[in-house]
Amino acid sequence: MTFKDFIERLRLPFREDKELRQSLFRIMGFYPNDISYYKIALTHKSTGKRNDKGKPLNNERLEFLGDAMLDATVGHIVFDHFEGKREGFLTNTRSKLVSRDTLGKLAEEMGLTELIQSSMQSHSHNSYMAGNAFEAIVGAIYLDQGYAAVMRFMKQRILAQMVNIDKVAYKEVNFKSKLLEWTQKNRVRMEFQMLKQEKDKQGSQIFGFQVMIEGVEGGKGQGYSKKEAQQIASKETLQRLRREPQFIDAIFHAKSERTKMEEEPTAIAPDLEAEKTDFIVPQPNNSSEWYAEFEEGSEKQPPRSNQHIPTTPSFSDSEDSDFDLSDITHNPIEQSREDIIAAAEAAAFAEE
Repeated sequence: MTFKDFIERLRLPFREDKELRQSLFRIMGFYPNDISYYKIALTHKSTGKRNDKGKPLNNERLEFLGDAMLDATVGHIVFDHFEGKREGFLTNTRSKLVSRDTLGKLAEEMGLTELIQSSMQSHSHNSYMAGNAFEAIVGAIYLDQGYAAVMRFMKQRILAQMVNIDKVAYKEVNFKSKLLEWTQKNRVRMEFQMLKQEKDKQGSQIFGFQVMIEGVEGGKGQGYSKKEAQQIASKETLQRLRREPQFIDAIFHAKSERTKMEEEPTAIAPDLEAEKTDFIVPQPNNSSEWYAEFEEGSEKQPPRSNQHIPTTPSFSDSEDSDFDLSDITHNPIEQSREDIIAAAEAAAFAEE
């Protein structure tokens, strides 16, 4: 290695830091003091980088910190901007301003996505990665220059120049409708379970709901109306569906168990012999004698099945000689095919 190459290698980090400082100035509106925070904020975990102690070096911890800072500063700004608005409105507005989609779009518009270091080929349209990087940058600003710098960045750079806060606040996002659409598309059962209905100290009604999908507990929501509470619960459920693969797995496992039970055949088939036969009217022991009274042409007619059947009188052996049953046997008399045909022909000619 020549002396010139050695000097060039020494200059390279300084040149890179200078370029990063210029890029961050265009994005944030001010120069960073400690550039190391911002380098980490722009490092995705997919790079696999580690520090001198072997610990992962990525933006996940700064992302956590930035998320808390965003809730605090944006909540403060929304509180001041919408004087007199109720808690539910303020919470909903802040949620929309710090949502993953909003932060991802902001990161892309600001050119922040071009600075992210990752092993992925393309991340310019990955709103999840971009949103995380935005939160991490906010965390870096807090560590580098404090809470006031974060407030100034969000109020003057973001919400004053890049976001119409009034338009965002009054834009209605029907989270319940989106959740219903997802459940219907995936053919899973969903219901809203009421958790509470009470009054606050001012006497206003408060409702609490929880989403249940295939019996699996989803998001919870609380509001001054059933609609507001269900919207918040639906939004939390949608966020879990996007961020928690295990939540989706639990839902479809429960669905699989339900459909399996519905489709399984009954283990024991019903006993047809055990069915009740109350619809059969019991007949008298000597029904032939009883029906002898109702000969063809007689004015008397056999009673209908729902009429009372009279008891048939008993007969002695001498009185019922006309009812000789000696030719009836359990074992039929064996006849050949020719005998059966001959008997049938004889009976036919006899009738003529």
